[in-house]
Amino acid sequence: MGTIYVFFADGFEEVEAFTTVDVLRRAGMNVEMITVTPDEIVTGAHDVPVLCDRNIDNCDFADAELIVLPGGMPGAATLEKCARLRKLIQQFADQNKPIAAICAAPMILGNLGLLKGKRATCYPGFEKYLTGANVTTAQTEIDGNIITGKGPGAAMEFAMHLVNIILGKEKVQELKEAMCVVG
Repeated sequence: MGTIYVFFADGFEEVEAFTTVDVLRRAGMNVEMITVTPDEIVTGAHDVPVLCDRNIDNCDFADAELIVLPGGMPGAATLEKCARLRKLIQQFADQNKPIAAICAAPMILGNLGLLKGKRATCYPGFEKYLTGANVTTAQTEIDGNIITGKGPGAAMEFAMHLVNIILGKEKVQELKEAMCVVG
């Protein structure tokens, strides 16, 4: 199993980022929290600081299996400005590897042209950035290699979908029972 990379920038949405990292680690996955900013400590949209594992400049991503883009503003906008991250996202798209984005972050995929003809969801008000997508109001959408989530309330479902993609339904069921997740 490869590494799951979750990207952080100041203004990230804490519930989306932490829920995803926590659930994936509970599933036994190797998850790295990567900042796209020079400082390895980033502060969330609700003033929660976190120490990331590494800075994007210190990674080669050779073992990357999945990349995750949490939402929140201005976090998602800062992620989008990172040329190295945009290049990595494009490489994943070219290789049909899974790319997950939630809340405001699907705008990054839309602006890169990766949502054309795909079902996608996002935080209300960001639909205009999902260029070419078949925008839905679902909590989560999976269309090919693209996984999108609506917002903080979708974080658990979003994370469980990621576990399912990598490890399968049995692991999801095991986690749901251990975490008392209904549904």
